[in-house]
Amino acid sequence: MAWFRNLAKVSSFKLSDRPRNTNPFLFSSFTFISNFSTESSHQKPSTEPIQYSGLLPTKSEEKPRVLVLGSGWAGCRLMKGIDTKTYDVVCVSPRNHMVFTPLLASTCVGTLEFRSVAEPIGRIQPAISKEPGSYFFLANCTGIDTDKHVVNCQTVTEGSDSLDPWRFSIAYDKLVVSLGAQASTFGIRGVKEHAIFLREVHHAQEIRRKLLLNLMLSDVPGITEEEKHRLLHCVVVGGGPTGVEFSGELSDFIMRDVRQRYVHVKDYIRVTLIEANDILSSFDDRLRRYATKQLTKSGVRLVRGIVKDVEAQKILLNDGTEVPYGLLVWSTGVGPSSFVNSLELPKSPGGRIGIDEWLRVPSVPDMFAIGDCGGFLESTGKPVLPALAQVAERQGKYLASLLNRIGKAGGGHANSAKDLDFGEPFVYKHLGSMATVGRYKALVDLRQSKEAKGLALAGFVSWFIWRSAYLTRVVSWRNRLYVAINWATTFVFGRDISRI
Repeated sequence: MAWFRNLAKVSSFKLSDRPRNTNPFLFSSFTFISNFSTESSHQKPSTEPIQYSGLLPTKSEEKPRVLVLGSGWAGCRLMKGIDTKTYDVVCVSPRNHMVFTPLLASTCVGTLEFRSVAEPIGRIQPAISKEPGSYFFLANCTGIDTDKHVVNCQTVTEGSDSLDPWRFSIAYDKLVVSLGAQASTFGIRGVKEHAIFLREVHHAQEIRRKLLLNLMLSDVPGITEEEKHRLLHCVVVGGGPTGVEFSGELSDFIMRDVRQRYVHVKDYIRVTLIEANDILSSFDDRLRRYATKQLTKSGVRLVRGIVKDVEAQKILLNDGTEVPYGLLVWSTGVGPSSFVNSLELPKSPGGRIGIDEWLRVPSVPDMFAIGDCGGFLESTGKPVLPALAQVAERQGKYLASLLNRIGKAGGGHANSAKDLDFGEPFVYKHLGSMATVGRYKALVDLRQSKEAKGLALAGFVSWFIWRSAYLTRVVSWRNRLYVAINWATTFVFGRDISRI
């Protein structure tokens, strides 16, 4: 046990004696390792967050710390634009990458590989991997003490046999909440248990595995005709861009790959899209009619109805219709997460964190909210912006510029920017919407609103614009190359149908 005695000697050093710009967890080795040791793996983790020396409140001679909660479009665009010569950047998120969500539907059927739509945080902001005062922590935020400028966190673990979660706290000078939103279920029973959402890479992986499993099970001898029809019935609930794009990708997969490689069951597989109102309600009427025609031509059955109940193998509509399914994908929009709901802060209409024209939380100093988790307060006179990637990205870019300007003016530290002029407020201008409907067809609507005039295209040219635009918007050249190669490979050899 000599190693244990040496370890105990190391842990007896005072945390305050170590240099600030070293790993914040290094000199807490005894408590940290003992918490994760085999002997203590069955003990309850500490309920009190521990604050480490490298994460204590910054001093006046040190760089101020910007703490970013979340790694979505808004948070990652902020981290990309922040001046790391002015600030230390700390990111806390349950995932260590950003997901390029517009192309996520393509990964479900093998058009793209999963890594092609995921960009590591360390590539978006290299300072997190290199700078001594900047870190990324794979953790969830469990609470915010706005008076003390401290955030409490808990590490992410997986499975019952994994390590116990570790609790710690981080002091911040500027806090940016960009935690996104969660899928809306509207309180319908059974949705969380039986449906799959399409918001993360692991959702796309689950959809792909389930789809291919059903294809293979339906070919097993002894399966009844009724069971084959159920297994190979893919139901998509929600006629927004995500639901329509997934339906289009799925119909392409069926027509170009399933009918060639699963000949015995090719006549059983089908797709049904259920929407309470019109599909793609934010698009031009002409484009909606075109999308409806193309989806129908591709074999997608459009059903207008409201889901009343979800069971393990069927859903019940409000008119009493029962719809059996083998795969159920839920894409009916988003709402505030449970953590956002738990925060005792002023809320905007819809339950988001209330913000002013400069994306600040007015009642709390040094706190900002961007992306899907924040919305303008009614007192600002501005409407709550839609939960779109372009909104989140624009807010992240604006706030990075604002924080850089504040930092250079001497307002980077906590409670030091009260008297500074924040400049021009955030203004959002909609750049348009795009959606693919399969079979090399897409919609491009460049109007700023439904009532405004502007360019609206549909067809192959729109599909080319759609692909070109998203290829240029992919975060890094590495992923642009991945996406281009995946598209070329799929065009020549078809989609990969391996169930890995």
